[in-house]
Amino acid sequence: MLSSIADRLSRGVQRFLPDAFVIAVLLTLFVFIVGFLTNPAEPITLVKSFGDGFWVYLAFTMQMVLLLMTGMVLASVPFVKRGLESLASLANTPNKAYVLTFTVTAIAYYINWGLAVVVGAILVREVGKRNQNAHFPLLVAAAYSPTVLYTAGLSSSIGLTVATKDHFLAEVMGVIPTSETIFSFSTIIIFLALFLTMPVIICLMAPKTNIKPYVAREVSPKKKETDEVEENTPALKLERTPILGILTGAIGLIYVVNEFINGRDLDLNIINIMFLSLGLLFHRSLGQFGEAFKEAAGSTSPIILQFPFYAGIIALLGSSGLGQAIIDGMASVANKETFDIFTYWSAGVVNMLAPSGGGQWALQGPLQVPAGMALGVDPATIAMAVGWGDAWTNLIQPFWALPILSVVGLHIRHIMGYCFLLAIWVGALTTVLMLFVY
Repeated sequence: MLSSIADRLSRGVQRFLPDAFVIAVLLTLFVFIVGFLTNPAEPITLVKSFGDGFWVYLAFTMQMVLLLMTGMVLASVPFVKRGLESLASLANTPNKAYVLTFTVTAIAYYINWGLAVVVGAILVREVGKRNQNAHFPLLVAAAYSPTVLYTAGLSSSIGLTVATKDHFLAEVMGVIPTSETIFSFSTIIIFLALFLTMPVIICLMAPKTNIKPYVAREVSPKKKETDEVEENTPALKLERTPILGILTGAIGLIYVVNEFINGRDLDLNIINIMFLSLGLLFHRSLGQFGEAFKEAAGSTSPIILQFPFYAGIIALLGSSGLGQAIIDGMASVANKETFDIFTYWSAGVVNMLAPSGGGQWALQGPLQVPAGMALGVDPATIAMAVGWGDAWTNLIQPFWALPILSVVGLHIRHIMGYCFLLAIWVGALTTVLMLFVY
């Protein structure tokens, strides 16, 4: 039954859901219109906030671009590629393909969400190559869906923020240790429940007919050397010697090790320099490394184009009052026992418009925390409810799917039908569990 529902929903979504960039523009216009209706006397304020906010994510956009490119370049190193091929070969049936993809990516998400973006994108492509009986859109959904687990992981933006000394809400809620947020019994229970049940739902959604296997993207042929004399020039010798890459990569890895020794946690910058250094170290030459980087570059255009629009939307949510209206509306009907549920739901709604854990906490935290604490709700519970809500609707928000879709060459419409059903399951299960464990 679920397979039939998923198949019909997927076909419907593919027919009516536009490209992710169109969705970003439609969301921008929607927030503009609502903001204008709310404050008809101040349209120029909305225009200014959008324009000012448009460039806020430039550094983050570049981090994500480098994360994908350095990860893909590292994956093209011969022995790394063979390792991925060996792992992918374990998925010799469709169900094994879905479960392996979900499990490996979920573990990566628990360690670090930035690492998981690359692991999921590369692994799903390798699994798809070797299992032509697996439905590739569902396989991609299996690689993307563990995004709902990151809020309970080691790189949880909200969990780590409230545990940081002098964070922006410290005077209101204090500093909350991770033992009360990401490592609490309640969080672990929800994490395990989702980790164990989501692969089952994915397998039940697998189509029996009209299976679409992985299709390799066309790659432009590499330039061939034609001049025998040119191959021996000093310039080409520098391009082909492995020594330069080894020395540069070694410097980068020494930096990474030193940072970890001095207590630095995983973040996008450290992952990027680690991937870049490993790629330089293991590729046979700087010329080969450059060619691999060039091939990876084509996958990043959707990120460069769309991330600034979402930065502008987040700014609009704040200046228009729409974000506050959503949060206040749900908080007004909650009591002490249901506040975490309404916080979870409101965070899910806000995340559809402002898909950034840190950005959403900056918008929602100052409103949600005082209201909950006035009812006697534990601030750690409020923080995790916002985190779970933020992660929940990532399933149906194109923003975080862009990296993996860019790598595998699919559109959001190809996976959204499956992600929508998973979002229903995740939302229902998490809501029920929150009633008992928080």
